[in-house]
Amino acid sequence: MEKEDYKKRVKRIIEILDKEYPDARTALTFRSPLELLVATVLSAQCTDKMVNQVTRELFKKYRSARDFAQVDLAALEEEIRPTGFFRNKAKSIKAFSTTLAERFDGEVPGNLEDLLSLPGIGRKTANLVLSEAFGIPGIVVDTHVLRLSKLIGLTHNTDPTKVEFDLMEIVPKEKWRLFSNLLILHGRAICIARKPRHQECKVVDLCEGGIRWKKEDDPV
Repeated sequence: MEKEDYKKRVKRIIEILDKEYPDARTALTFRSPLELLVATVLSAQCTDKMVNQVTRELFKKYRSARDFAQVDLAALEEEIRPTGFFRNKAKSIKAFSTTLAERFDGEVPGNLEDLLSLPGIGRKTANLVLSEAFGIPGIVVDTHVLRLSKLIGLTHNTDPTKVEFDLMEIVPKEKWRLFSNLLILHGRAICIARKPRHQECKVVDLCEGGIRWKKEDDPV
């Protein structure tokens, strides 16, 4: 399939899913780039609902990068314990907050290079912060985006960074944020990893996995 064909398929997928999930955006609650950065780190292997419950009190207590940088590590671990993997997450939050305080005057930088220079911050988190907090286009390749992109047939790569660059070639730049959010929402609601609900999928005819399922399900 030519690149232009992929672009047309992506355009149609966006049109359909945009109607299914209007106003698609991250479910994480935040009021600043710092809050989103912290919430995104906490969201690893944890539901957004649980993260929002934890950050509701956390963000009342810690309002700046310096607050997180100076917090007692054991105390922070206990406060974020419900999100799981709390020791590693606490170390990460304290580490990048210290770097923010020392190198960036406590402010979260609004560019990819500087975000990636923060301890423990990878491309997925950096792109999420850029797109949601700064309005700078970025494709967030989380587990849903990675899985659905392969299932639909938009990439044959398994490395998240390679998938990100594949999608950048066929998704309009102004739709990068929207496309990521639409795939995430669709992956949670319909295209569930353990048992995709093909019968309810509105983009099944645009998906290589869906087309295979229809052939297999054909009684003929």
